[in-house]
Amino acid sequence: MVMLDTNMILRYLLNDNEEMASEAEVIIKSRNVQVTIEIIAEVIYVLKGVYSVERRDIGESLSHFLMEVDAAEMEVLRLGIETYKEYNLDFPDCILYAYNRVKGYEIKTFDKKLNKLLKENGKA
Repeated sequence: MVMLDTNMILRYLLNDNEEMASEAEVIIKSRNVQVTIEIIAEVIYVLKGVYSVERRDIGESLSHFLMEVDAAEMEVLRLGIETYKEYNLDFPDCILYAYNRVKGYEIKTFDKKLNKLLKENGKA
């Protein structure tokens, strides 16, 4: 099992350093690779904040990336990314929403946008 850090994923997604991107691709395509929600959150933070990538593009790239790796909470992660693409919420809020929808966890928050989304989907 190989776990990837943020920089490895960024080089793979951005292909901004050919040597590093190539090394990342070999690892991702030839090994059993695991990612965590925390690392994906950091990838999103960097793509949005440093590289100014649009949230829909981030979501599309990560959706494709997740087809090549494993994650302990894959269903939560996938829904979190889909929610991030569609709603103007921070990624951690999207993950909370996904835990609510996928696992039925009750979410308590003062965040108005997250509360609204939870109520719209009937599991607040």
